[in-house]
Amino acid sequence: MDARPNDLAAFWMPFTANRQFKATPRLLVAAEGMHYTSHDGRQVLDGTAGLWCVNAGHAHPKIVEAIQHQAKQLDFAPTFQMGHPLAFELANLATSISPQALNRIFYTNSGSEAVDTALKMALAYHRARGEGSRTRLIGRARGYHGVGFGGISVGGIVGNRKAFGTMLGGVDHLPHTHAPEHQAFTRGQPEWGAHLADELEKLVQLHDASTIAAVIVEPLAGSTGVLVPPKGYLEKLRAICSKHGILLIFDEVISGFGRLGTAFAADAFNVTPDLMTVAKGISNAAVPMGAVYTTQAVHDTIVDAGPEGAIEFAHGYTYSGHPLACAAALATIRVYREEGMFENAARMAKPLEDAMHALKGLPNVIDVRNFGLVGGVELAPRDGKVGARAYDVFVRCYEAGVLTRQTGDTIAVSPPLIINEKQIEQLVGTLADAIKKAA
Repeated sequence: MDARPNDLAAFWMPFTANRQFKATPRLLVAAEGMHYTSHDGRQVLDGTAGLWCVNAGHAHPKIVEAIQHQAKQLDFAPTFQMGHPLAFELANLATSISPQALNRIFYTNSGSEAVDTALKMALAYHRARGEGSRTRLIGRARGYHGVGFGGISVGGIVGNRKAFGTMLGGVDHLPHTHAPEHQAFTRGQPEWGAHLADELEKLVQLHDASTIAAVIVEPLAGSTGVLVPPKGYLEKLRAICSKHGILLIFDEVISGFGRLGTAFAADAFNVTPDLMTVAKGISNAAVPMGAVYTTQAVHDTIVDAGPEGAIEFAHGYTYSGHPLACAAALATIRVYREEGMFENAARMAKPLEDAMHALKGLPNVIDVRNFGLVGGVELAPRDGKVGARAYDVFVRCYEAGVLTRQTGDTIAVSPPLIINEKQIEQLVGTLADAIKKAA
């Protein structure tokens, strides 16, 4: 089967080297379970759950059926001053698996939208409390929070920021937690680095707590190359935020819905934020969806501040709570529960950890990092060509029948939660062969 279109020019591809890709395209035409089918008919093991998102595996029959049924019954309904039953049903189900304090949810269409929504909620919360001076937002170096202007402003990846002007004002950043001289080849959470959370106290001293609305971090940073939080780091951030009345936002777009062997990273690290952004795994990526979880205190403060009959939070999207997205998310969360997928992710975490750390000693491997069902292997860059070695490895893996994710000179893996030990052996074994050939 050759399903290549005869002209690739019209589609301006996202986060892609367009000229390079279109010279030698890699096209996927079907998917089921753990595998994609390429345009030339090959089976490709999905080592990245699509883009950190297809946690239940591809084309799960119950999710497919739910979407098909909903498309026939109610294809669209507005949620501005109207509603439909699935949006409320999903809210109850989704909050039944979140940390207990996060019992309110607001729908978006993506992680980027969820982040901008959470930032606006933080500002609105403080204004409703009579602390409108709290407008400053604190992100973290190397953080990825999507591509909206709010997200890139609090984000800390230079390539995502440098072309887009001054972005939002009143934003500052914590240092990142990656220190290979202290942490290289750590299994799970590094012992070194909890003290880096104390940098937040320095920002409070610089700006004063009365000006700071929120701190946003990824509990486990994925897009920058799999950075696992040091032991005690998130706990310290939580304590400092609570001490100064600053809202703590966890960006769990990648880490949510079973990726770390628990429902959320907040559960895995036993730290509960005030707001939590999600997307990707909420609907198994079958229909685009995102959301913001928040506490009842944040919700009630904003909602109760407005006069009766007035719109309390002037924000939302045409497709917030889209019926097809809600149907997909309901089916997805039920599948996670019924088939024990979070538990399987927890069981497969150790086999993946062992396999990933067996890469130590291969040519140019300078670090391996892992937690739950996420792994990253960092490679020494080629002289003057940052990312070229890892891209070579990524292409070689694909040609050998395994999909991985390249970010800088790190290869990341984050397979669907349904993976088994034999497939882990294939995934990491193929990666090992590619690393050797790219030496």
